[in-house]
Amino acid sequence: MSSKDTDIDRLTSWPVSIGKAAELSGISPKMLRHYETLGLLGAVVRTDSNYRQYSLADVHSLRFIRRSRDMGFGLDAIAELVSLWHNRKRSSASVKRITQKHLDELAQRIEALQAMQRTLGGLLHLCPGDGRPDCPILDDLAHPADTAKTGTKLYKPGTSTALRRNTPRRD
Repeated sequence: MSSKDTDIDRLTSWPVSIGKAAELSGISPKMLRHYETLGLLGAVVRTDSNYRQYSLADVHSLRFIRRSRDMGFGLDAIAELVSLWHNRKRSSASVKRITQKHLDELAQRIEALQAMQRTLGGLLHLCPGDGRPDCPILDDLAHPADTAKTGTKLYKPGTSTALRRNTPRRD
């Protein structure tokens, strides 16, 4: 937590309304209610008029959730992490396992995005971008992707009608 957050926390009169909790945590009121419904946030105290009242601990939990979302963790992983964060008898091995799984998933997504980038770069290079209607980009997009290996179809020269005219036939 930054010193700015600490200063704000010290100067704030607790508990706070949902609007103030949203402002202090960087999460919209709608998402605060959603996280409460999912059980990511413990039971929030309510007034006699049924208004939510958030404690300093609630706002810290919301900041933890926000940071976890910013790091790309899914809601199931965040639920586990929040539980571990609140459990002082936790094993850091559990936290490491969750983080390693997420890191592995990120690496796979990055690899897939890089494959898409290479494919689109190759297609962009092949497209003349002139007034003619032939376009290898559209031709590639019109064919089912071969996603078995990379998650994206790598452009194969000779499959585009624009290139077929210039490619010898292999009968």
